[in-house]
Amino acid sequence: MLIGEYTHSIDDKNRVSLPAKFRAEMGKKLVITPGLDNCLFLFTTKEWEKISERLSEGSMLQSDTRSFNRFLFGGAVEVEVDSIGRILVPDFLKTRAGLTTKVAVVGVQSRVEIWDEHAWNEYKNGVEKRADALAEKLGQVGML
Repeated sequence: MLIGEYTHSIDDKNRVSLPAKFRAEMGKKLVITPGLDNCLFLFTTKEWEKISERLSEGSMLQSDTRSFNRFLFGGAVEVEVDSIGRILVPDFLKTRAGLTTKVAVVGVQSRVEIWDEHAWNEYKNGVEKRADALAEKLGQVGML
């Protein structure tokens, strides 16, 4: 399970180091995609296959399905972890997520999210202020 939060730099060649714990769990070949909430998603190839299968079950006749599939698959790129544990973030994804010099690398169970550090801190602070209300909503639908 991918958990934890780490701060790393993104170098001038758009490379980001992955935490050793994540590298051990994820392997050498990964898929990076546009994420939600203005971050990037990083998946193992095995998890990416699962997501691809689930999304392909939706009807291509539905506009929302087509739009989301275009968003996710159209921006997806296979990346390899280099010999010192870095991945290359394509320019268009770096720009889309607003990544600057520092990034937050966050484990979210079956994926890793890559955030601009400032954006992550703002998002995290907002969620922390609403954590009790979010837990209440999840409890009402039987999630907790």
